Amino acid sequence: MAGDWRRPRKGRVAEVPIERDLVVESADERFCGAVVDWDKTTVTLEDRHGGRRVFDLTPAAFLVDGAPATLVRPAAASRGPARSASGSIAVQHARSRVAKEGRIYVEGVHDAELVERVWGHDLRVEGVVVEYLEGVDHLPEVVRDFAPGPHRRLGVLVDHLVPGSKESRIAAEVTSPHVLVAGHPFVDVWQAVKPSVLGIDAWPEVPRGIPWKEGVLRALGSREKPGEAWRRILGSVRSYADLEPELLGRVEELIDFVTAPYVVED
Repeated sequence: MAGDWRRPRKGRVAEVPIERDLVVESADERFCGAVVDWDKTTVTLEDRHGGRRVFDLTPAAFLVDGAPATLVRPAAASRGPARSASGSIAVQHARSRVAKEGRIYVEGVHDAELVERVWGHDLRVEGVVVEYLEGVDHLPEVVRDFAPGPHRRLGVLVDHLVPGSKESRIAAEVTSPHVLVAGHPFVDVWQAVKPSVLGIDAWPEVPRGIPWKEGVLRALGSREKPGEAWRRILGSVRSYADLEPELLGRVEELIDFVTAPYVVED
């Protein structure tokens, strides 16, 4: 009984091509889940509770139907064209374009980092720069300084853009044919990350008067500081599939707006 009794004799271990929704178990039998993502060196599994773990693609690291297996990346042709994190077809070996006149502004650093994480490739191909406002209160001043016009469009992504909010009043003040303000309903962009990606059932409700990020961490029993927590949250996002559709649609809308061809009137 010495050694690993599950390993086939003479070291023969089946190689199983990775495919989405393939159910596997870690060799130590401590985690079982379906494949949701993979890259050159790792595979991400999601269990039936929505919890996710990342495993290295090492030999005989998994069990498939109870038998030891080595997961291998499928042939490139089986996955079709390479995709960026946003789901668009990746442009291979393309250099970043010279920045266009159009810009996209987001409220804060976390918003900018999340947009870069998922849409960075697309934005570099299109030559669109993303900057942050440090708060929506600065938006009217930013719009005046930017001086949008027929050949200089401005897109703005705003948190908590719901009817009757301060954000909605400011958005109405600056919106024009050359300025598009699009927003999601979340109090903070953290909420745009699906809870299942982080292994939680839902984002906690935070009472008014309590700083939202600190309130969330307290409710989750975390001792992390907001900056530490954000690095973990951002690191869990692999693609657009990890984000809520309320954010996905708004960012795509803004990119289309600032990159759309200009109509030359006679």
